[in-house]
Amino acid sequence: MKKWIAEFVGSFALVLLGCGAAVIGGKEAAGVSGLGLLGISLAFGLTVVAMAYAIGPISGCHINPAVTIGVVVAGRMRIAEAIPYIIAQCGGALAGAGVLFAIVSGKADFIGLEDWALGSNGWGEGYMGNYSMQTAFVTEAVLTALFIIVILGATAKAAHSTMAGLAIGISLVLIHMVAIPITGTSVNPARSTGPALLSGGKALEQLWLFWLAPIAGAIIGAVIWKYLLEEKSK
Repeated sequence: MKKWIAEFVGSFALVLLGCGAAVIGGKEAAGVSGLGLLGISLAFGLTVVAMAYAIGPISGCHINPAVTIGVVVAGRMRIAEAIPYIIAQCGGALAGAGVLFAIVSGKADFIGLEDWALGSNGWGEGYMGNYSMQTAFVTEAVLTALFIIVILGATAKAAHSTMAGLAIGISLVLIHMVAIPITGTSVNPARSTGPALLSGGKALEQLWLFWLAPIAGAIIGAVIWKYLLEEKSK
């Protein structure tokens, strides 16, 4: 139960702080300059670093269904263990999006949620750089695969475990710097699900891609690590 609670809390923090940085701090307000691409990327990455050291010893700090599936494919977790992890991650992400909505709806000029609200992921005309669905899918799949390779490598027995959280967080910053203009950066189905469920509209219609592409990427990354990169014990 502690593992599930830890995954809930970590996913809650990721959506509230990461998406919150994009929604609240991403634009200039009250005379304060917006965070910009680097600032938002750092918000997501630093949240993962903080949670890695806070809940990593309890649950491993997956806070991402794609990561959990990648860990299963790599042989480090059983499917039966993964299912409650994924449920907890999605619940935490939805709760984080709910608190974020409660915050943004308190603004004096709030008139309701627009398309792709609360930091929702998306693609196509009207979203960020107007990239195609095919580009969005390839971006999410490839970057998730690389993310999984970093995670499995950083948490391997031969790695420096005390640096794992930092390595994973830095990789997520880099991923966001590339993918934010394309999809808003998911590489995490739970992170996409929370905002999309509350936003509705196009965000909810496009949610399928932010499950399918990251999971496909996670499987590919785990297979590459397990069969091509992992140092086998002698």
